[in-house]
Amino acid sequence: MNAIRLIAADEWRLMRRNRVAMLGLAILSALSLIAALTSIAQRDNSDDIRARFQTQADKAFDGAPARHPHRMVHYGHFVFRPLPALAAFDPGVDAFTGNTIYLEGHRQNSANFGDVRQSSLLVRFGQLTPAFVLQALAPLMLIFIGFGIVARERERGTIRQLFAHGVTARRLLIGKTLGLGGIAALMLAPGALALGWLVVAEGAPLLPSLALLGGYTAYLAVWVLLIIIASSLAAHARTALMALIGIWAFTVILLPRIAPDVALASNPALTRLETDIAIAEDLRRMGDSHNPDDPFFSAFKARTLKQYGVEKVEDLPVNYGGLLAVEGEALTSKLFDDYANRQFAAQKAQSGLKDTIGLFSPTIALRRVSMSASGTDLEGHRRFLAQAEAYRFAIVQQLNQLQATKVTYADDRNRNKDPEAAKRVRIDAENWKAIPDFRYKASSISDQMRTALPGLVILFGWLLALGFGIRLATRRLGEAA
Repeated sequence: MNAIRLIAADEWRLMRRNRVAMLGLAILSALSLIAALTSIAQRDNSDDIRARFQTQADKAFDGAPARHPHRMVHYGHFVFRPLPALAAFDPGVDAFTGNTIYLEGHRQNSANFGDVRQSSLLVRFGQLTPAFVLQALAPLMLIFIGFGIVARERERGTIRQLFAHGVTARRLLIGKTLGLGGIAALMLAPGALALGWLVVAEGAPLLPSLALLGGYTAYLAVWVLLIIIASSLAAHARTALMALIGIWAFTVILLPRIAPDVALASNPALTRLETDIAIAEDLRRMGDSHNPDDPFFSAFKARTLKQYGVEKVEDLPVNYGGLLAVEGEALTSKLFDDYANRQFAAQKAQSGLKDTIGLFSPTIALRRVSMSASGTDLEGHRRFLAQAEAYRFAIVQQLNQLQATKVTYADDRNRNKDPEAAKRVRIDAENWKAIPDFRYKASSISDQMRTALPGLVILFGWLLALGFGIRLATRRLGEAA
């Protein structure tokens, strides 16, 4: 054990003497610190803006004047998705998916105002966040610091001297791993401090934060073991460097970039335009409530008259126009839900394929853990869409019910011809205030941990596989000595 500690301490001593390594470590630490501070400030500012706009939208809706209920259906409402606290560590898909939806009757709109759509194309290459620094830059810095950690001993001939003094290949690699692992721990420290701040000051949930810390610890451990194995097996340090840079480029840059394209090609989904066209065609086939001879709505009219025991819609105790609006919205909303579920199913299949590709890239696996634990993954966005649609349907139907119960059928039909009828169909503005405001409910901690679990399993699978790789490198190193 003393030999292992001495080897690790010697590595740290050499690192301190290596000005390039120390400069690189200082730059990475500064980047991590800057990324943490700016990301936290940006998250807080963005969340404050969304909360303020949501308050303004609620006030505008509640403060609308007296008018026909169906006018309010088309007046619509805006809802915003609040950011989880851990979005400061990993903003996930938020910059790409949008954060606000305009809700209106007869339509299901998509989210808008994503940062990528409003900013320069540089946003597509990654924002400066603690997650980005640790996912992409930290492994590269570890490679430049540690590529020769074992190979240089072979090149200088000192490895035989170590073995001659009783140091085994196993102890040598353990000591080298601890030495490089200490450097990795220093790289992780600013991110860990940022997580601690988010838990203490921002109210971030503890368990997902620990999952984040565990995921990034496992990820950097993967790179430490990869570097040790490559440096042990390579005949020269430069050979190890080129191999490790190739692995980094393939697993950190190439695979995460092409994985979404492969997943989309394997499980294609309709675009927004194609979905709108398909919905319009289905609605045309479904029926037209404005056509008195339409078979579906003629049957609905007959059922309604039979239910209330009257012969004509004019004799109904409620406004038939409002009942038509209720039925029509129910039909269109069911159609919207059907298409949304198909889209979600395709996206789930795409995510499953990306997880499979993650078997060959620890970075993809880590991103799954990072976004899921942070609550900024695609599942969180789908949750927002589903809740926004449920809220849209609820308020539209509440307004349609007001038309059915607060406005007479006669006034409804004559409002464009009779000024007095036009006044009577404008119901009291207090009715808008009775409609509850939108309150987004974030996913539970158990849901976040469940979606993060596959990525964690893959990362620890990498560690297990690399553990066998270390055993192979140990045996090869002992045989070479």
